[in-house]
Amino acid sequence: MKLALIQSSLSWENPEKNRKKLGEKINAISESVDLIVLPEMFTSGFTMQPDTVAEKMQGETIIWLKQLAEAKNCAITGSLVIAENDNFYNRLVFVFPSGEIKFYDKRHLFTLAGEDEVYTAGAKKLIVEYKGWKICPLICYDLRFPVFARNVEEYDLLIYVANWPEIRIKAWDVLLKARAIENMSYTIGVNRIGEDDNNFQYNGHSQVVNFLGDYIMEPIETKGVFIVELNKAELLLARKKFNFLKDQDAFILK
Repeated sequence: MKLALIQSSLSWENPEKNRKKLGEKINAISESVDLIVLPEMFTSGFTMQPDTVAEKMQGETIIWLKQLAEAKNCAITGSLVIAENDNFYNRLVFVFPSGEIKFYDKRHLFTLAGEDEVYTAGAKKLIVEYKGWKICPLICYDLRFPVFARNVEEYDLLIYVANWPEIRIKAWDVLLKARAIENMSYTIGVNRIGEDDNNFQYNGHSQVVNFLGDYIMEPIETKGVFIVELNKAELLLARKKFNFLKDQDAFILK
């Protein structure tokens, strides 16, 4: 599977400007890719004022994503603020080239920033089946909670989209490697870059780690679109050789 990871600055609470900026980056991808990964809250930055940027699932950004996915003949994923049933969600959408959408609402809301006070937490883990791969997409703070990411579905790829600040970037680096190793899965982290209106600095560190904890793409601190290719046969061979997933404890997450 070939992926394009977009590490970009984000214009604060300005969906139109962010769509324009990210659309230009997506349209400039000259080679064929299977999946494009955008950061968390890619239309707004990590805002605690969802009423200023929230959209519906039939809104402008979803229409835009569907059009891009069809035009580029690839899937696109990332999170944005969605209003639904009088609640706000930090919702990751996975848009297929066909226009089909699957979504995941962030389970672990970042209490330090008060995210839990304005957003509603999700309850269900999402496993996306796409082009022969099982993909588990999660959002930012979810990275700190390994039980939720536990690989009981035998997924092949774990993705975290984030607005993870520079001040805590060491944790981001360490935990992405840990999730890859313990789940024997390719693990991708796509973070934003730049400064937001709360004066938080973001230095990116988007990266790709293989199922043994080795870097396929080391943490990067510059803006850009980064292309990586993953080999499922190598993953399956490693899982056959190292039987770690089959030795994990059995319990039910409620």
